[in-house]
Amino acid sequence: MALGVALDLGTSGYRGHLVDLDKKGKILATAITMRHPLPGANIMDHLHFWMENGSDVGHRIVIETVDKLIETMGAKPEEIDRVSVCGNPAQMSMFEKIEIRDLAFAGQSILKRLNVKVPERKAHTIKAEELGMQSVKRTAEVRIPPSIRHEIGADALAMIMKTGMMDKKETCMVTDYGTNAEMGLFFKGELYTGSAAAGPAMEGQSIDFGMLAAPQAISDIIPGDDGYWYNVVLNDKLHPVRSALVHPRTGDEKRLDGVVARGITGTGTVAAMAVGLETGVIKLPYVDTPDRKIHLTNGIYFGEEDVREAGKATGAIRAGHRTLIEEVGVDDTEIRTMYMAGASGTYVDPIKAQTVGLIPRVLEKTVQAGNTSLMMSYDILVDDDGLDKMQDVANAISSKHIMFATSKVFEDIYVNEIAYWTEGMSMTMYNDMLKIAGLRPLPEIVRPKETVRLVLSDIPVIGARGLKTLDDVGVYLMGSFEGCIGCKKCQKQCPECALQVSTISDKKYQIRINTEHCLGTACKNCQSVCPEGVFDFSALKIVKKGEA
Repeated sequence: MALGVALDLGTSGYRGHLVDLDKKGKILATAITMRHPLPGANIMDHLHFWMENGSDVGHRIVIETVDKLIETMGAKPEEIDRVSVCGNPAQMSMFEKIEIRDLAFAGQSILKRLNVKVPERKAHTIKAEELGMQSVKRTAEVRIPPSIRHEIGADALAMIMKTGMMDKKETCMVTDYGTNAEMGLFFKGELYTGSAAAGPAMEGQSIDFGMLAAPQAISDIIPGDDGYWYNVVLNDKLHPVRSALVHPRTGDEKRLDGVVARGITGTGTVAAMAVGLETGVIKLPYVDTPDRKIHLTNGIYFGEEDVREAGKATGAIRAGHRTLIEEVGVDDTEIRTMYMAGASGTYVDPIKAQTVGLIPRVLEKTVQAGNTSLMMSYDILVDDDGLDKMQDVANAISSKHIMFATSKVFEDIYVNEIAYWTEGMSMTMYNDMLKIAGLRPLPEIVRPKETVRLVLSDIPVIGARGLKTLDDVGVYLMGSFEGCIGCKKCQKQCPECALQVSTISDKKYQIRINTEHCLGTACKNCQSVCPEGVFDFSALKIVKKGEA
């Protein structure tokens, strides 16, 4: 039996299909991780960790996680002949262990000063042994798709190709919703793109009960009678099911037939925000309940800090959309269709998404397309001409990338978003501030006349062997420091409980950090609280779970 693996390397986690190459590409199994293995909560954290701790450490974390994900699907290494990968430029570069500084820094002057040679990032293949993969044949072919440009990756190309948005010859937008939200505006034959570091709340992370889109995740909230809310939970096939009726103010619950939830995913947070705002349970910046918590099923709640985190994420995406609209000079009424990709784009209710600002305020149609990155990875796995087809499309796209990090338009809009979500600034004042900055105010909401869902779940086919969830990647950073007194202050003050201190011998102590839970270089609380000043985060080295 000849097998292949299709991988989607996302900013918040990895997903993969095990595929029978002898049976017309039949999907046998699917596996997902619950978090990204590199320390940090967003793409910039991952890049900073990579540069500070070294490419050897970062690459080993990525490859060991990929190996473990493939092993989770139950195939033997000698059975797997081929692997395909899709993702944004940063994730693909880290997977291949090639230059990433061109993605970390904006502007040609700093790249020239650092003597950075920008990789081509065209479609190509590489052998698994060159990447250090252990879960497949050493000689297995790994297919790497192209980027449109160095900062517009294969995931954006997949989004464009799988939705067919450019074939319609209409003004439209597309977004892959996630921690790093890739987005595009197609206007008069030109594609304008941007990428907003929305933060982990869009994937259900940095939320008290947050989790990725996986079985037992609350994916939607629907208002019911007498103030109760239906809690919609994903089942083991990733299909949404109404599982409970819960009163958000009291927590009173009426169980329905369905899955018992263990957390809330990004679309669930969007739904909680939208329904909370519409019903008055949320009065920005506060949660208007006795205990300042929105009560959900099975003891799960959504608190005021969660509202702020979700607001910052949705605000970044709305600021990105508005920046593209302003930079291109498109009138709001010209945008006909919004294409929504990724898990969040699949499960979210488009009307609720519009309420909180995740899609344009004036639309005729929304189309929910699923995980287009994994779909495209599957296509290039089973089609020997798939890479060439992608490269042809990439070569044909006329595009302009707008760097939000250096855009004054984005800055002006996002400042308003922060004030709106975290300080309770009124929409009237929001629009007044836009006018002062020389920008157009937000138009009144016009609901889409048509909402189209192309797939029931973001991964439409999971295979007969089912969905496997890799809850624990099991990769650790470890080290010991001369002068450490074993006070465990770093352990006690780790905000994610990712760190442990153990005694090696008399007056010698070992630090161990679970990489997937660590907030990385954006935090370094462990280093800053060390009373002896000997903790050096960048000196930590990777070990496997069995070695820890």
